[in-house]
Amino acid sequence: MTPPLQENVPLAPFTTLGIGGPARYFIRARSESTVAESANLARSKGLPLFVLGGGSNLLIADDGFPGLVLKMEIQGMSWIDDGTHIRLTAGAGEDWDQVVAGSIARDLSGFECLSGIPGSVGGTPVQNVGAYGQEISDTLCELQAYDGQSARIVNIPHDECHFAYRSSVFNTSAKGRYIVLAVSYRLAKHGRPAIRYPELQREFENKTEPSLAAVRDVVRKIRARKAMLLQPGEPDSQSAGSFFKNPVLSSEAFARLEVVAGEKVPGYPAPDGNVKAAAAWLIEHAGIAKGYSLGPAAVSGKHTLALVNKGGATASDMISLAREIQRRVRDRFGLELAPEPVFIGFSEYPLEIKS
Repeated sequence: MTPPLQENVPLAPFTTLGIGGPARYFIRARSESTVAESANLARSKGLPLFVLGGGSNLLIADDGFPGLVLKMEIQGMSWIDDGTHIRLTAGAGEDWDQVVAGSIARDLSGFECLSGIPGSVGGTPVQNVGAYGQEISDTLCELQAYDGQSARIVNIPHDECHFAYRSSVFNTSAKGRYIVLAVSYRLAKHGRPAIRYPELQREFENKTEPSLAAVRDVVRKIRARKAMLLQPGEPDSQSAGSFFKNPVLSSEAFARLEVVAGEKVPGYPAPDGNVKAAAAWLIEHAGIAKGYSLGPAAVSGKHTLALVNKGGATASDMISLAREIQRRVRDRFGLELAPEPVFIGFSEYPLEIKS
């Protein structure tokens, strides 16, 4: 049975940036069978297929998407007790922050620092979503996905996801092959909150160990201060989240960066002895201040990593602003800033480098 098919559906309302042209075809997927049928339909018609979740880490071209957009809306959550931990399985269409809230209400740790991140469950493993010292790879056990190569539903364990900083097999070597249907996480019962990130440590300095709920509240407040929390009526929150990744450098390259900068550069430990340089600091010290704008596309007045739509901005406007930021950082520090969002509907990659 062919799923209900809509045509020429505007995509901007489904994104946190509020930008993007229409989808040639559009289907809402509320079941595994609809996902499989939609993938078969796209394949039979030779249409490109894009899976749309919460629309939070995304820039859609002004001309829209010329193929089939599959809006992921699979719901459902189960909580299984294995003794010391709870195995949570959530449908790919579940709202991520509501999943975090539900786990904290059950006194389960593992998600508290990932509070306030917009989007849906299905997107969390793709970029190995992380914030304030936690990443999805810390808790993910396995996921269920539709494999477009074999046309069947498969289970993919943690080790086969090949997680790294903001990446996984799903946005690298197997990009476009899988459609995430559900994700399973292993959460600690009555666990201690993770307060590893310096900004969180400062918030709780000289205080007794906070509850998971207290950490969630503080994380959401920090995100709001940085324009990284969706808030109705707040123009500074109409963004795609962090638009650029923090550059990961060898210790030697980071030392050279500080020589070029002529001062200490904020950096954080990364795997294999590398250092993660603060992209926001680099942007500001390259001459792009908070509130800088090119027409209706602007840098947030709260945080330089958030590029916002002040009202009426197009994808072309956002790309122009992003290119200017890249150019300034390249000219000042000799570094290339890699963008975080997924770019959809562009005939070619719109920025200087590929992420």
